Amino acid sequence: MEIGFCGPGLMGAPMIRHLLRAGHTVHVWNRTRAKAEALQADGAKLVQTPRELAACCDAVLLCVADAAAVEQTVFGAAGLLDGDPPAPRRLRWIVDHSSIPPAATRELARRAAQYGARDDAQRAAAAGGGSGANAGTPIGWIDAPVSGGVGGASAGTLAIMAGGAASDVAAVRPLLAAYSSRVTHMGEVGAGQTAKLCNQAIVTATVAAIAEAVSLAQRSGIDAAKLTEALAGGWADSVLLQTFVPRMTQSGQPPIGALRTFQKDVDTVAATAYETGTPMPVSSTVQQLLRLAAAMGLAGADFSAFVDVLQTPRGGPGGA
Repeated sequence: MEIGFCGPGLMGAPMIRHLLRAGHTVHVWNRTRAKAEALQADGAKLVQTPRELAACCDAVLLCVADAAAVEQTVFGAAGLLDGDPPAPRRLRWIVDHSSIPPAATRELARRAAQYGARDDAQRAAAAGGGSGANAGTPIGWIDAPVSGGVGGASAGTLAIMAGGAASDVAAVRPLLAAYSSRVTHMGEVGAGQTAKLCNQAIVTATVAAIAEAVSLAQRSGIDAAKLTEALAGGWADSVLLQTFVPRMTQSGQPPIGALRTFQKDVDTVAATAYETGTPMPVSSTVQQLLRLAAAMGLAGADFSAFVDVLQTPRGGPGGA
């Protein structure tokens, strides 16, 4: 399949490499061109604008920062669906791996579907007589946020929560299999993003709790690095425990994501909780912790910097 990919960052780059190894042709665009150029050696083809992808690709995958970036990539100047009259297109599916609000996803999907319903004659006129392979065919939007981090993307074992029409999810499932171990269809458009919010509520609360435990161990005079061994196999054990205790107790670890990403997601959790009338006091506390981290200048720090927020001096000058 001819595939487009927008956003080859920490997560996107290894996902693209898995798609190439699976035999797909991948056309890549990124706002920072150097990140796209780095994938040429792996066989990726570069394009100048997202709009070029609509004419040559069956599916375009997005892995960008936020809802504003998704909207700009799809509907902005030289975006996937930019142009009036509409350009000829091959594009059939947009798969959004970004983590954005469910309501924003539903609105973007609604707007994208309008393009597929445009008249064939209008496309033919825009193309000088050629109507395009999928002229008049509705564009299927699949929200497919992922979990598993950079490690999961590199290993090809990401967990994907998908929202969209069952037929559209089924059509792109072979693509997603290139870098995931599991794709779960959660429901209509937006359901995947809601599932990701549930994931992030659990992840951020757990990482915050691990940071508290590490801080408590250190201030109590024990070796916090041994918590991974001491708690292994018990109820407190988890992939997050085994990942973040070393990152919080050892220096020189490569970054796996910035706290500003957690803050964006937890802010969305809070907004969705308000919209649905869902009490979420733990997530509210984590939200305040992340806002404090940003105020301390840690927004760009690694996820493990939760522990740095807790490393304030004890008492006054006397350490009381």
